[in-house]
Amino acid sequence: MIAKTYSPTDIEAKWYQYWLDNKLFSSTPDEREPYTIVIPPPNVTGVLHMGHMLNNTIQDVLIRHARMQGKNACWVPGTDHASIATEAKVVARLNEQGISKTDLTREQFLEHAWDWTNQYGGIILQQLRKLGASCDWDRTRFTLEPALYESVIDVFVDLYNKGQIYRGVRMVNWDPQGRTAVSDEEVIVKEVQQKLTYIQYPIEGAEGEFVTIATVRAETIMADAAIAVNPNDERYKHLHGKRAIIPLVNRSIPIITDEYVTIEFGTGCLKVTPAHDLNDYELGVKHNLPVIDILNDDGTLNEKAQILVGMDRFAARKAILTMLEESGNLVKVEEYKSNVGTSERTGAVIEPKLSLQWFLKMDKIAQPALQAVLDDVINLVPPKFKNMYRSWMENPHDWCISRQLWWGQRIPAFYMQDGTIIVAKNKREALRKVQHEKLLFAMTEADLTQDDDVLDTWFSSWLWPISVFDGIRNPDNADINYYYPTNDLVTGFDIIFFWVARMAMAGFEFRGERPFRNVYFTGMVRDKQGRKMSKQLGNSPDPLVLIDQYGADGVRTGMLFSSAAGNDLLFDEKLCEQGRNFCNKIWNAFRLVKGWTVETANAERNNSSSQLAVRWFEAKLNATLTEIDDHLSKFRISDALQSVYKLIWDDFCSQYLELIKPTHYTEKDADGNFSGIIDEATYLATINFFERLMALAHPFMPFITEEIWQDIAPRQQGESLCVAPFPQAQPADAAILADFELLFEIISSIRNIRNAKQIAPKTELPLSIRTDVPARFAPLEGLITKMANVPTISYVSEKPENATSFLIKSDEFYIDLAGEIDVEQEIANAERDLAYNIGFRDSVMKKLSNERFVANAKADVVERERQKAADADAKITALQETLRQLKSL
Repeated sequence: MIAKTYSPTDIEAKWYQYWLDNKLFSSTPDEREPYTIVIPPPNVTGVLHMGHMLNNTIQDVLIRHARMQGKNACWVPGTDHASIATEAKVVARLNEQGISKTDLTREQFLEHAWDWTNQYGGIILQQLRKLGASCDWDRTRFTLEPALYESVIDVFVDLYNKGQIYRGVRMVNWDPQGRTAVSDEEVIVKEVQQKLTYIQYPIEGAEGEFVTIATVRAETIMADAAIAVNPNDERYKHLHGKRAIIPLVNRSIPIITDEYVTIEFGTGCLKVTPAHDLNDYELGVKHNLPVIDILNDDGTLNEKAQILVGMDRFAARKAILTMLEESGNLVKVEEYKSNVGTSERTGAVIEPKLSLQWFLKMDKIAQPALQAVLDDVINLVPPKFKNMYRSWMENPHDWCISRQLWWGQRIPAFYMQDGTIIVAKNKREALRKVQHEKLLFAMTEADLTQDDDVLDTWFSSWLWPISVFDGIRNPDNADINYYYPTNDLVTGFDIIFFWVARMAMAGFEFRGERPFRNVYFTGMVRDKQGRKMSKQLGNSPDPLVLIDQYGADGVRTGMLFSSAAGNDLLFDEKLCEQGRNFCNKIWNAFRLVKGWTVETANAERNNSSSQLAVRWFEAKLNATLTEIDDHLSKFRISDALQSVYKLIWDDFCSQYLELIKPTHYTEKDADGNFSGIIDEATYLATINFFERLMALAHPFMPFITEEIWQDIAPRQQGESLCVAPFPQAQPADAAILADFELLFEIISSIRNIRNAKQIAPKTELPLSIRTDVPARFAPLEGLITKMANVPTISYVSEKPENATSFLIKSDEFYIDLAGEIDVEQEIANAERDLAYNIGFRDSVMKKLSNERFVANAKADVVERERQKAADADAKITALQETLRQLKSL
């Protein structure tokens, strides 16, 4: 017996374990067409959030659909070591234990990091199972596992040997909290309210004369190397070649001229601080100015500042204002909004900092990846992101790939005592290079010191589609040759530069081809007020709680109902409720059908009306399958689900099951229940429809569909809807679809008349039809009679007395209300409708009488307007006749 209510919890656990036990998600190369997705690896210590839910649901829809198409579907899961984020968590835990990172050796710290990873790592992958993610878990990878670690090192050595990696002092984005450099793409620019401080700098040797500069970074005045003015600014021409004195530290700096300075902005005087601003650094190089770095790596002031040494930069900013006011150098302070770069990982305000780092040249390696997107070799979905991609890839900055951390792949650079750099896979190979290339045979490994830095996390994840198949270390193995390039990548547009572009670069550099064919960009999950979901706002629900409450299928469908590619999803928990209601609708429909009694003896039960309904739904199913195939081929996942939803809820449950619903019932059973009696042919057709509908819905809602599919017919152990064929569209019978569109309009019109006139559904209402083609309605008579409670249908040439009418195109339908109506009210309603239709017709005729409109509008537009006028005329004629008859009563 089928349970009365659908209980997701037990069903989901049961079927997911069944899928695992029968290795239904596993993939090995064979003769089938491969379909491959690599998961965007979440942070190893992360937990499931709403963005993961959306992203992985879409991936699962794609992979399950491909699997049911008979493709060898392989979804590779895994996690990223997330160097900055994970190291920050480990440092925080050590601090709670009273241990400082600086108290530990590198090896000791890494032991703690691995303990943390082993304790918390992979939780998110376990959580994805509750969502129904059909990953090949045997292929789970981790960016710091030995094989992938080695692949990263091999790539570094290869690129260095090609001259594409170099080491140098450059201005970088410095994260004082993480104490590491970060790339441009890891800087999040935020608009903040700041204080614009106006400071007077005395002119050297000119008593009482000053120049005033405006800055939001008063704490950096001690690092100033010059004051710049525009050479064309008349206000300051008398100061050209003179010097100014930095307040508080009384250091003399030159006043220089440069057209870079905007005359109209601020005071027209610019403090030049090469160590703490990228633009100032470039000015400093141009004018040969000294670079004075007054900040320590943690954002505190160092000895070069001379004052406030050891104080945090922001505390120093406040203290400087007080000191400037006391010294008389503070002119005024204004509120000022400006953009500030913050670290994507720690949230700390970024400091521009000159630093010795490792860089990857981007000019040449980016070109094939750019061209691939421009030529649609790599297809971005939606295509609006192509311009964003191009704007970054046409002039990319060199990638700072070194990080001042211990958790990650250590840079394979080894230093001799004289500073000579040897890049090699490990110290043993480095020593071999020294001995053979430099002929220093007395050298030992002890004479070489490895670089302390690790590589940027993205320097490992840019290899992900290759390294998960061991395509770097073993470039001709069976897996990489079969699964690469992958098919579809599903990711957020916020990492289009971090990851997508770089994977494209790596693909062409190391495999000579694209890493994926399509990139589907999800939008951001926001709350219904449009705010980004975050822990701080407390507006992000726990996905696991949602799954417990609504079931995984309910949450999956709820999220997909309104998540068009590239557009943000305004999440409302009611979406999950709608998803759960959909599951309940399917469940109850299945219980209804399975509860019928099938009769083979009485052929009368197999009536023409049911046969017609079966033919109609077959046509509707095929038409919808064509629609869904089109949606899925164009990555319109939400639209595809909406089509599935409408087909099952509206067309199957609300229409088809009503059309074939039994009208005869069995005697009461022992529990006092009746059972509808249905003919065998209709029942078998309905069960067949159910089986195909479950296959159609399976990629979106895998658990309930598997449960029902398994119960539809006897199955062998190991059989599963996961690998059953996805329904294939056949030509749809357009004629029967048109006939049933007419049928439903007739039924709806009769029901609307009942509702408007408050006539009970049980009241029989005879129907007459005035039409030129009675033969079209003859096959539908049984269904009209059943669905609209019409005892008789007749064909007439004139409107019957005492009837109300409705018009469908040129055919008029009359309902004999025989004392069921209020004549006065009907006259009022008809006169109101007549006035409306006359006004509507006149407005259309006015448009058609406009020669300019008729001459310039498209022919089909003009024809539609003429049809509107003709339809209105027909309604006016019918209403006038209705009024004539009503007034004669």
